Amino acid sequence: MTIQEALAKGKRRLKTPCQEALIDTPELDASLLLAEAMQIRREEIILRGEEAIPESGLETFLELLERRRRGECVAYILGRKEFRGLNFIVNPHVLVPRPDTEILLEAALEYCDSMAGHGNKELSVLDLCTGSGALAISLKNERPSLRISASDISPEALKTAALNAERFQKNLQFIKSDLFQNITEKFNIIMSNPPYVLSKEISSLPPEIKKEPSLALDGGVDGLALIREIIPRSPDYLLPQGILLFEASPAQMPAIRLLLEGRLFGSIRFYKDLSGRERVIAAKFES
Repeated sequence: MTIQEALAKGKRRLKTPCQEALIDTPELDASLLLAEAMQIRREEIILRGEEAIPESGLETFLELLERRRRGECVAYILGRKEFRGLNFIVNPHVLVPRPDTEILLEAALEYCDSMAGHGNKELSVLDLCTGSGALAISLKNERPSLRISASDISPEALKTAALNAERFQKNLQFIKSDLFQNITEKFNIIMSNPPYVLSKEISSLPPEIKKEPSLALDGGVDGLALIREIIPRSPDYLLPQGILLFEASPAQMPAIRLLLEGRLFGSIRFYKDLSGRERVIAAKFES
């Protein structure tokens, strides 16, 4: 069997309906898994398509296909996920980084640049609920002068984040903390992609997402449980004119705005995701 034939076989297998997985990109998934099985770059699959696939590579490929059909996402199978041009280590202890979170990163970059332009020489940022560390590390990668701290309640998530920081040689401070419990300093910016899925909606999520840590998904009855805690406590951890940034569901934005307006926050702005929906909300602490 050639590499090209193996890829076609993989595509057909992933297109076959199954109850345990929602596979909406069978061609992409098959090519990523085949490249992993053969330990080659995905681009090489086309260039080497007429070559015979080694028996060991085919066996591994078939095993990876079945893992995908059992509802394991490609990122967990590969053990990595690209975010902002970097390949991050991921595992079932952390959420898989998603493109929408780049909107949160873009907003943080905008505020960092604005503050730097107004004479703030050493800016500090806290990434609350950091998970894999993708957001904090990407920010550090693009703005090396920033002093960044990243916290999470999960020691396993923090271990993964620290591995990613070491992987990319980025110096960040990691703090095990239940929200602000172990945070001792103040920051120019606090950004967070906290759990915001409604509890009642967890059971209806795609099988792949349900395999991600519920601690990082479940936002309580209305999805705002943690956000409702963070907002009133954040002024104690923000410097004057500091910025608070959240990623959340577009449907939650009006409620989050009301929470912010009731806690000395102003200059509220929204940032739209790739679908044109309000995905990130930013507010200034009007101290």
